[in-house]
Amino acid sequence: MADNLNIVNNTEKKRFEAQLDGDDLALIEYSIAGKNILYTHTEVPSEYEGQGIATQLAHAVMEYAKNEGFKVQALCPFVNKYVSENPEYHDITWGYFNR
Repeated sequence: MADNLNIVNNTEKKRFEAQLDGDDLALIEYSIAGKNILYTHTEVPSEYEGQGIATQLAHAVMEYAKNEGFKVQALCPFVNKYVSENPEYHDITWGYFNR
């Protein structure tokens, strides 16, 4: 399941989504303020945990921010951890801290 997720930006609901089996969704919610994007919440159904789904979502949202010229504030603990472990995003991120 974790390979080749189709991750889409649902701008109406302000979240990136990956459709899993059936009606299950994995997602990262965000809000935008000017040229800042704040990632606020990551959610993966418990039966899918440990399959790398949240990591793929985090990678996708950080690539989106980089490509769109956003500065990121990773308020979500998972995205914050992802950023702290991936220095290639440090220059576009503010307000994160290493855990």
